[in-house]
Amino acid sequence: MSNITLLEPIKSPAGVTREIAQREKTRRRKLGINQKELASLSGVSLGSIRRFEQTGSISLESLVRLARVLECEDELSTIFSKPAYRSIEEVINEQKKNS
Repeated sequence: MSNITLLEPIKSPAGVTREIAQREKTRRRKLGINQKELASLSGVSLGSIRRFEQTGSISLESLVRLARVLECEDELSTIFSKPAYRSIEEVINEQKKNS
């Protein structure tokens, strides 16, 4: 069996953004913040927040503003970070390059 078959199914970009929006909504509610309050605290328009929670569509800058208010800005720092190794060969090759 190849490693490819062990991977999770690839999600569509729209699916990923909707999942992120759902997690934002869940976190917002858990913190007891309504959409209007979030808009006021973040500087993101109420319409943008509503659209984000319904469709997953939002600008990156607005997403960062929401993450700040919802106390999860640090989680954004892992986007585009160095990917995990997929095999021992990748580890060995990386060590050879850095020697």
